Amino acid sequence: MSDETIKDLVKQKYGQAALRVTAIGSTSCCGASSTSSCDLVTSNLYAQDQTAELPETAVAASLGCGNPTALAELTAGETVLDLGSGGGIDVLLSAKRVGPSGKAYGLDMTDEMLALARENQRKAGVTNVEFLKGEIEAIPLPDNSVNVIISNCVINLSADKDRVFTEAFRVLKPGGRLAVSDVVVRGEVPAAIRRSVELWIGCVAGALEEGDYRAKLAKAGFEGVEVEPTRVYRTEDAREFLDREGIDAQAIAPSVDGKFMSAFVRARKPSTV
Repeated sequence: MSDETIKDLVKQKYGQAALRVTAIGSTSCCGASSTSSCDLVTSNLYAQDQTAELPETAVAASLGCGNPTALAELTAGETVLDLGSGGGIDVLLSAKRVGPSGKAYGLDMTDEMLALARENQRKAGVTNVEFLKGEIEAIPLPDNSVNVIISNCVINLSADKDRVFTEAFRVLKPGGRLAVSDVVVRGEVPAAIRRSVELWIGCVAGALEEGDYRAKLAKAGFEGVEVEPTRVYRTEDAREFLDREGIDAQAIAPSVDGKFMSAFVRARKPSTV
């Protein structure tokens, strides 16, 4: 698929998900029907005390694979940018952690998600937040303007990850941090099988192999790259989805089992550049 086709599919899926939350108050797996395997990816990512004061629609619209705010080590007064902010859950959580002297930006290209996020901000009564329309390959912020970049299972959806990392590096202040949750692959997986498993994990996913992820971050200028698995996906977890796709889960297990995972990825922009 072309880059534009992928982008259009992502917009369509996430737009539908936002409308579903607005209409019925729940969603899962990029707008797919709820299944136990989908729930494995998106459920139980946030502690109850984190979400207790947030609008239900912010929690319901969470389509991520991790909780970057739990590990980003945010401090008061910092400026945070969430790439692909969706319904705004990570932006609202970040805004509370950086406090009134800090600021949290959310960047999303989907009108429906932006409308939902702004409504969630209104309901939450959080003022140190701004939601921006744009693409993560062309961040609409100045150079050296944010302390921390977070993202929740969105970078894997981009068809131009090199550009995403270059843009992230550009807008971070010297010494700034990248702290994202994303889908990562460890080892080689047959192309046809990889595509089907990625569809289960992230709808229109293009997960990088761990070594490629590290290399692309280093190429963009980042240092101190760390990849920490947070949730490893087993073939059995995806059996229902794979059966619908006409794929024998038992047959592909040796080449797939345990190779796809949600991971927390950290990196730093050097203090002097």
